[in-house]
Amino acid sequence: MAEEATHLLFSYGTLQQGEVQLARFGRLLDGRPDALPGHRLDHVRITDPEVIAASGSDLHPLVVVSTDPADAVDGSVFAITDAELAAADDYEADDYVRAEVALRSGTRAWAYLDARQSGHE
Repeated sequence: MAEEATHLLFSYGTLQQGEVQLARFGRLLDGRPDALPGHRLDHVRITDPEVIAASGSDLHPLVVVSTDPADAVDGSVFAITDAELAAADDYEADDYVRAEVALRSGTRAWAYLDARQSGHE
């Protein structure tokens, strides 16, 4: 019996890419659009060769808190299993920390945020 999806994950970056989903989760995820208010996009240089190979780039998007309340980061919300959440945690570099966020739709989901801003560096 397949594991049931029990988590919502908001992705604004490489976890939206089909090739990354197949490499990490062994399947394509079915997502819906949403946005993370109060944040803006920045970028971070990744050094993990496995992550670079999966995504095709060493420059990955990173959301940071914005001082402009009009800012929001667009992305997708995916329903994933416990095992897939663990695989996503393994994929994300130390520059990211997983935190629960409130999206524009009112949905609460996990998202990978800038570890420097969370105190979890």
